Order: sequence, then structure tokens, then C-alpha cells
Amino acid sequence: MKPKVGFFSFTSCEGCQLQVLNLEEQLLDIAGAVDLVTFREAMDPIDRDYDIAFVEGSISRESEKVVLEEIRSKADVVVALGACAASGCVNAIKNHFTSEENLREVYGESARYYDTIDARPIDAVVAVDYYLRTCPITREEFLRLFTSLLLARRPYDPNFAVCVECRLAENICVYDTDEGEFCMGPVTRAGCGALCPGFGSACIGCRGFIEQANFESMLQVMEDYGMPREDAVNRLKMFNAALPEAEGVK
Repeated sequence: MKPKVGFFSFTSCEGCQLQVLNLEEQLLDIAGAVDLVTFREAMDPIDRDYDIAFVEGSISRESEKVVLEEIRSKADVVVALGACAASGCVNAIKNHFTSEENLREVYGESARYYDTIDARPIDAVVAVDYYLRTCPITREEFLRLFTSLLLARRPYDPNFAVCVECRLAENICVYDTDEGEFCMGPVTRAGCGALCPGFGSACIGCRGFIEQANFESMLQVMEDYGMPREDAVNRLKMFNAALPEAEGVK
């Protein structure tokens, strides 16, 4: 029997699901290999049972936690689809302010009608089996993970820095360019093929951190290249403020 697959979304732009739809040439093969039972960007739900759940978005409301827990209870495999689900992404910038401040700023006099909590990745609420970390995900990474799941193989999830991929691709370090980019590659988890530095742009850290990242050295490098400490800390936390590793970085 084909595995039943569902795509779900919480607080996000749903750009990662759109990347799946952008696969175009491979989309019919994907649809033929599994039974798609729910996928809001592509179809109306046809079944409430599923084996694999791709979950996009961070959790930023109490009501979302209940829905996510139900998804986890049904799925054999849960995949965090994109940076919002994997690390909280830019949604977690709100965590620097109180809920009252956020509600007042966004909704004004209507704030009392809305429910909001600090944004967090989905693994702060339920167990996650696999991660696709980029913002948005790349089509190539999705295909690799999707194929691995169908073949019952553990998906590739590197725990080394983007700098390694830059070296393999023979990219010029953006710190050495005339533009003086501030790159997060030394502390950011690889897997994207150093996509941004490959086009001459700095890594912005959307894939989350490598384990045992040396944040103090990273901040010192940015300071040495002229970025004020406060701005360097904000740059480090832009996509990762909800991660426990980022809490003590000042």
C-alpha cells in the first residue's frame, strides 16, 4: 500500500509548500508514489488518516498546539518542513517583546480578540523525526528526503557548517570581498550547498545552528569586521531566536 501523506501549516507564509508544487516535472511522480490526503495549497482534504505528516510553520497560538499534538498522534513520521517549523524562523522575532506589546502593535483596539504566544519550532511541542531546514526549502532537498522516506532510509542531515560546503564549491569567502558581507556560515548547519554564498551573498543562518556552535567567536568576527555587538547578536538570532542555543547569546 502507498503511504498516506498530509501537508499541514501553522504560522508561516506557506512558501515551503509552494516549493513542493514548484517541482512540476516530478510532481506527478510524487503524487503517484503516495496517497496525498491533505495539502491545503493544492487540494481539499480527502482523508483524516495519514502515515507521513509534513508540517510547515511555527507554533504561535495555544490552539495550534492542540492541532499539532493531534497530527503527531496519527502520523508515523513527522517532518518539520522549512525554517519556521524547524527553528521558529523570523516569526520568533516577536519573542523579544511581550505578548501584550505584540497584540497592541498589530491589532490595536481589537487585540483582545486574538490569541498569541511566543513563536516556537514544532519540536518544542511534539517529537520530530526529520527536518528540512531552509527558508524556504529547496526542491532538491525535498526530493532527497522524500525519496529517502519511501526507501526507508535515514535522510541526509549534515551537522557541519556551511563554510565546509563553500570550500567544496571553491567559493570566495564573502568576508574577503569588497562588499564586506557579514556571513553566518561558520555557525549555520550545512545542507543547502552554500546556496547564498555561491551567488556572492552572505549566509543569513536560516538553517539553524550546528551543534556546539562557537557563538562568541562568531560575534567577535562580525565585530572585527565593523558590526556593532548588538547588531551582531540580532543578526545571529534573526532566524533562530526561538532555539534554546540562542537564549544565552548577548
